[in-house]
Amino acid sequence: MKSFIHDDFLLTSEVAKKLYHQHAKKIPIIDYHCHLDPKEIYEDKKFNNLFDAWLSGDHYKWRLMRANGVTEDYITGNKPDFDKFSKWAEVVPHLVGNPLYHWTHFELKRFFDIDTLLSPKTAESIYKEVNQKLETLTARKLIEISNVDVICTTDDPIDSLEWHEKLKNDQTFKTKVLPAFRPDKAINIELSWFQEWVLKLSKVVGYPLSNLDSFKQALVERIDYFHERGCLLSDHALDVVMYEKATPEEVAAIYEKAIQHEELSSREIRKFKGYMLVFFGVEYNKRGWVQQYHIGALRNLSERMLKNLGPDTGFDGINDGLIARPLSHLLDALDSTGELPKTVLYTLNSRDFEVAITMMAAFQGGAVKLLLLGTF
Repeated sequence: MKSFIHDDFLLTSEVAKKLYHQHAKKIPIIDYHCHLDPKEIYEDKKFNNLFDAWLSGDHYKWRLMRANGVTEDYITGNKPDFDKFSKWAEVVPHLVGNPLYHWTHFELKRFFDIDTLLSPKTAESIYKEVNQKLETLTARKLIEISNVDVICTTDDPIDSLEWHEKLKNDQTFKTKVLPAFRPDKAINIELSWFQEWVLKLSKVVGYPLSNLDSFKQALVERIDYFHERGCLLSDHALDVVMYEKATPEEVAAIYEKAIQHEELSSREIRKFKGYMLVFFGVEYNKRGWVQQYHIGALRNLSERMLKNLGPDTGFDGINDGLIARPLSHLLDALDSTGELPKTVLYTLNSRDFEVAITMMAAFQGGAVKLLLLGTF
């Protein structure tokens, strides 16, 4: 009997088989957006068990467990690891047609050579077999098996990048692990932790950030710091795309209001965000970086669960804010001066695919390239 995951899985034509086996399969992975921890890669983390490797931080699996009636104590609570894994095994047979059904069995096959379908009946035997293999399958080994050439992590501007430095000097690991500049906290002026983050940035650069010029100077220094350590791209979470043209004087006044904890209007927020995105784009273009815009997430929908578990625990959704005008104005502000860097657009809402595709065509040409990816 043919196993569920096999060499021609999802390859339904001879052309598909040829393209995959003769070409795509041999090409190494260049991962330019991920949330892997460089410290865990450097230290070559050894996973405690299959739960630790598979479920301890995967909020996509958590969402499906909740949808199938699993209580939170078996998801993020303090139940034993095997008991939590067993609950996931109960859910998996109900996921036929969902990508996680495919991914679950693909990973069992690819990394652990297990053809058995995961279910309550097979959970214990699979758990034991994988745990034995995890004795030698460390973080680095799993990356090597996956034929990964480059990993770009997601890093706050105030990060020291010490683990990237150590990985760069480690000649025993062939995969390049590079930082990616993620300055969301420098742009989200309306959020409660903006002032706290500005103080942290001030401590890193060693001088007060009492005005917009000093704030921008500090960010340029951090961009240079990242660039010197191999950074070639940035990441921006534009949950809502905001842009309104503003003068430097207007934005300077808005910044000073914010650090003094004064309330900002929606228009002031739009002006600040648009100005800062253009500022960053110009700096990226000078250094030949690529900028990535992740558009259309609606985060932390459940305030109750945000308080209980914190962010990034499986309670985000798709936003329906209109993106065409603000995004086009943002790109045009950079394009009009010849400073639009290469840009990758990720649109989470499928409604926005055609908008982004037609917008890309308006700004492509010469050295400028825009790439659309469907989701993130």
